[in-house]
Amino acid sequence: MTAKTTVMFADLTGSTGVFEALGNAKATQAITALTDWIAQVVTDYDGRVVKMLGDGVLALFPDGGSAVQAVVQMQREHARRQTARGPVQKLQLQVGLDSGDIVEQDGDCYGDAVNVASRLSDLSGARQIWASADVVGQLQAPPPGARFHPLGPVPIRGKAQATNVYRIDWQEDASTDMMTLPAFDPGKRSPFKPVVQGKLQLRYLDQAVEYTTGQLPIHLGRVREAEFVVADPRVSRLHARIDWRNDSFVLVDLSSYGTCVRFQGAPTELKLRRDDCVLHDSGEIALGPEFGDFSIPTVLFELSLGKK
Repeated sequence: MTAKTTVMFADLTGSTGVFEALGNAKATQAITALTDWIAQVVTDYDGRVVKMLGDGVLALFPDGGSAVQAVVQMQREHARRQTARGPVQKLQLQVGLDSGDIVEQDGDCYGDAVNVASRLSDLSGARQIWASADVVGQLQAPPPGARFHPLGPVPIRGKAQATNVYRIDWQEDASTDMMTLPAFDPGKRSPFKPVVQGKLQLRYLDQAVEYTTGQLPIHLGRVREAEFVVADPRVSRLHARIDWRNDSFVLVDLSSYGTCVRFQGAPTELKLRRDDCVLHDSGEIALGPEFGDFSIPTVLFELSLGKK
């Protein structure tokens, strides 16, 4: 059976801050050097670059295995390069992968897998790799030191049904709760079951929605693709995500300007910038860099946890 083509979108986040710090000429030079390096890694793992996207790369691989190996190596090597200080350190990689039949025409490629890979890259966030079950299912095991972490069905714009998605944790010291089975059926639910179940309630203006752990991850943002929509122009399209990890609710900032959390009764606030934190009890999430500006949209949250 011939393997389907695997599509990779790799995007650099944080470029706005680099342009502000370095100016147009030096920032363009730094970003171009990084995208050229990404293209070289693609080639090293039998992939082929379709086109450069300014601060990103669209590439094709003959199979899911070579694509996963390439992007894991990409994240690890980029992390090692980040030890140098300076504005360029703000540039992080976010990657989306999907496999399927594609059509190439006039230096571009088209197909459902192209659209899904692009959306997974957008949804993933800095330093992350999101891959569809079609990609993960082609591997007998993850690359050494990597883990496949099931995120469950994720809604994708333009698709009637949600797509089963995995996060590929590439850090070699990743925690052992990640899925490490040598072979598995990506069409089935993960054998890993949380010992705790929980509910999350979000409130904004007259909107109140409750989510169970089985419905996570969810996104907060201004576009209709977000599960919890905050229709305000100051909110990013997909501003933040809430995951269920290690029996905890985890808030992940995906925005350009940051997300701020204030827990009920706590004297201080926690500022996130392409970072995450564990939520507990109840409090407020400001979809902006701080609570000081009272016009910043603020979402109230309340958690409840219980044993299965």
